[in-house]
Amino acid sequence: MDGEFNLTYITLEGHVEVQKYRYLCFMVVLIVYILIIWSNCTIVYLIWIHQNLHEPMYIFIAALLLNSVIFSTVIYPKLLIDFLSEQQIISYEGCLIQYFMFYALNGSEFLLLAAMAYDRYVSICKPLQYPAIMRKRTVRLLLAVAWLLPACQLLATTTMSANEKLCTFTLNVIFCNNSVYKLFCVWSDSITIYGLCIFVTVVVVPTVFILFTYAKIFIITNRSSREVRTKAARTCLPHLLVLMNYSIFTTFNVIIVRVESEIPKNVHFILTLQLILYHPLINPIIYGLKMTEISKHLKRLFSQDKVN
Repeated sequence: MDGEFNLTYITLEGHVEVQKYRYLCFMVVLIVYILIIWSNCTIVYLIWIHQNLHEPMYIFIAALLLNSVIFSTVIYPKLLIDFLSEQQIISYEGCLIQYFMFYALNGSEFLLLAAMAYDRYVSICKPLQYPAIMRKRTVRLLLAVAWLLPACQLLATTTMSANEKLCTFTLNVIFCNNSVYKLFCVWSDSITIYGLCIFVTVVVVPTVFILFTYAKIFIITNRSSREVRTKAARTCLPHLLVLMNYSIFTTFNVIIVRVESEIPKNVHFILTLQLILYHPLINPIIYGLKMTEISKHLKRLFSQDKVN
């Protein structure tokens, strides 16, 4: 406790041999963070400046990549500071903010992927009605729901957590996640039940909707011409790859939080790093290589850089 400012500090003990490998870890994470910002923002920039990419599908892709940038910014700067610090600590208020942002952005990812699945369904299965359905107003509404719904739901959980009495001030993690519940003197059933409801709302329901939508797309396109099947595969496959990657990431995160006390500390540290290193880098690679129009603009951009 800090009596002057009335702050409670939490020690993050998930780091392994920080004194020995601090500069190596700092450089690796810094390079990855720079790559994440550069790769995601490059594609967002291309979508922003090219008129032919001002379509709902590409707008949702830009939103997804921006989500990855914000997600990384919630985790990486604090992680970089901790690598160079003698003590890896965070105020409880700061910990709750990081926890809130971490899971709110996780939920937004699934809802954005669900919006993209809906957009692909209307585009491929109801092409004549597409302009009337996917208007700018509809796109704005879907984006607002994707970002605001998880945030509003997590706000209640975070507020309840802020009012809980703490009996422990140490977490075996490198950033704040569901492990914050282990700080409470008494396990809160209300937070657990409400958290489960949030999980169903922003993870389970969107995932089921996405799988159902793409299944319907492939059933319908299977009866169509080869050209239609090719178009469906070319536009839907990247979204499915991202969904698969992010579902593994989310499941992995839940498992690690549950079994962190049963695995060696160094293994836990490495596994946790995998969660935050790969996913924000994979999205721009998938969309940059698999989405034909984005790939064309990327090639032109890099060819111009070489000429200059």
